[in-house]
Amino acid sequence: MTLPSIPHVDLESLEQFDRILAAGATSMAGWRVQSVDLTGRTAELLRLAPMGSLFLGCALAEEAESWIRDGGGLIFPTIPELPFDPYRGALYDADELYDGLPAGYESTPDARIYAWSRQHDVRGDTGRTLAAALHDHAVADALAELPDDRPWVGVMGGHGIERGEATYRAAVELGRTLARSGLTVATGGGPGAMEAANLGSLLAKYDDAEVEVALSILAEVPSFRPSIGAWASAGMKVRQAFPGDGGVSVPTWFYGHEPPNVFASAIAKYFSNAQREDVLLNHARGGIIYLPGAAGTVQEIFQAVTPNYYGDPATQIPMVLVGVEHWTTRLPVWPLLRGLAAGRAMEPSVHLVDSIAEAAQLVSTT
Repeated sequence: MTLPSIPHVDLESLEQFDRILAAGATSMAGWRVQSVDLTGRTAELLRLAPMGSLFLGCALAEEAESWIRDGGGLIFPTIPELPFDPYRGALYDADELYDGLPAGYESTPDARIYAWSRQHDVRGDTGRTLAAALHDHAVADALAELPDDRPWVGVMGGHGIERGEATYRAAVELGRTLARSGLTVATGGGPGAMEAANLGSLLAKYDDAEVEVALSILAEVPSFRPSIGAWASAGMKVRQAFPGDGGVSVPTWFYGHEPPNVFASAIAKYFSNAQREDVLLNHARGGIIYLPGAAGTVQEIFQAVTPNYYGDPATQIPMVLVGVEHWTTRLPVWPLLRGLAAGRAMEPSVHLVDSIAEAAQLVSTT
């Protein structure tokens, strides 16, 4: 006998809860309610059959909590003394992560969460490990809910490129070209090449003169060292002057010394760097462009190589390395990549070019 499937319903606000009640709901089967204050909805909850429901970090009156538990629902309680919501129902944005920036970066949620994560690393507390894992699961859920009507193209590269450098400008033009081609720009979310690509996406609808204005503002604070606050504030100034779609970024508190750039419109920030990289690479089905970088970028190249190496022609993701001298001499990744690709389905999918224009063409036409 085949059992009927139970529809899955995500509830992340009181408005959603009230709409479902108004539609005549009598059961909570299949509900997943995340970070909603339901203390004012006790009477309504007591009229619903709770079997098969899941409540994550919700505020509930004692009577409602007992009703749900006794009736077969599951309740994951709030975890006290955390600088973040492990059950959050949405991705971050720059305004949330940098809230309180005028008082100094140290006072922002991003800085406080990073400080918490460092304590977690040192103590190895099981409760902290669970909180971080729940948070990353919630972020992955929110990321999966983003529209997928446009292919994602990943842009990877070093965080050390400074605003005002020719390489930074080139990465801006790359992001701008990709966005204008109808692609979603997805980066690792940090400074340098990643910031530039998200900025380029943000500036896709602006003309060259306006791009020059934005770049000149940023060039006044070329690096996040010595002041993350000044660096982020300059970015916020540009973001406010030139609103637009900055694409997606997937940063991590694992690299806490690299603050997240403010230009991505959706920020999926993780504690787990491994999960973060896997998510970013899996979503970038339109291709991945690697600008010059160091150890982190090299790791990202070979993390993407593995599924291509073992995959068939239908599963290949274009991989484009930019910078012939960098990838053949300074960090000779290309010879190894070519050796791995030889005679395999991935061989036509790996490319080495010397210009942004060539890189954009290779992913824009796939």
